[in-house]
Amino acid sequence: MSAQRIDGVAVVTGGASGIGEACCRRLAEAGASVIVLDRDEARANAVATEVAGKPWIADVGDDKALEDCAGAIEAAVGPVNVLVNSAGVTQVPQSPEQLPMSSWDNVIRIDQRGTYVASVAFGRRMAQRGHGCIINIASVAGMRSMPLHAYAPAKAAVIAMTECLAAEWGRSGVRVNAVSPGYTLTPLLQAAIDKGERNVSRINENSALGRMVSPEEVARAVCFLASEDASAITGANLPVDCGWLITPPWHTYGGLRARRR
Repeated sequence: MSAQRIDGVAVVTGGASGIGEACCRRLAEAGASVIVLDRDEARANAVATEVAGKPWIADVGDDKALEDCAGAIEAAVGPVNVLVNSAGVTQVPQSPEQLPMSSWDNVIRIDQRGTYVASVAFGRRMAQRGHGCIINIASVAGMRSMPLHAYAPAKAAVIAMTECLAAEWGRSGVRVNAVSPGYTLTPLLQAAIDKGERNVSRINENSALGRMVSPEEVARAVCFLASEDASAITGANLPVDCGWLITPPWHTYGGLRARRR
């Protein structure tokens, strides 16, 4: 069970799968009334049933739909205290010459624009009430160079957006933070591993803890930032990456130290 208590309504975009689903479960355990917001109706219904929450079907890339959705949710269940922006898509590693602009546009539309649109739709209502919390799921991809020429810049924008909105709404009582997961063993990553598109040993070798992150570990960080335990934290970006960010320089010196016995 979660150590933190989360009261009120919590909306999780992309809540029907992966990290979003784990966040729904953790927030429900902490006492929140969870809204599973996703464009996959069947999965949203299933997760909402499991967490005793409510499903809500919307595409975060549609700003008009998101604005209408925010108003309808608050009219139906009450003011939203917590928003977790987890909806996102990824991309196949490709060179700029090979990456179709249609793929680039879709990643930016969902990962960057969708996070902003949802933040404004729900955040402006929080600011008017003088209370609320937004947690954006960014990525370590937004903090380092990698061959993800749409996804990495989009996640870097999410981190910058987090800081901008935290300053914008801070005096109105709204905290805005980000969590940047490293390689997280979601069903999507597992499928890529099964197809031979990702090398598990290389991923694990490049983390200080020698393993990948679980969705539940990301959800625990989200729940902390949503709780009163983090009441003085805003504008922060919290990596949850098993030490992926700190490991690469050690390869210059022959790799990480072996485990002490």
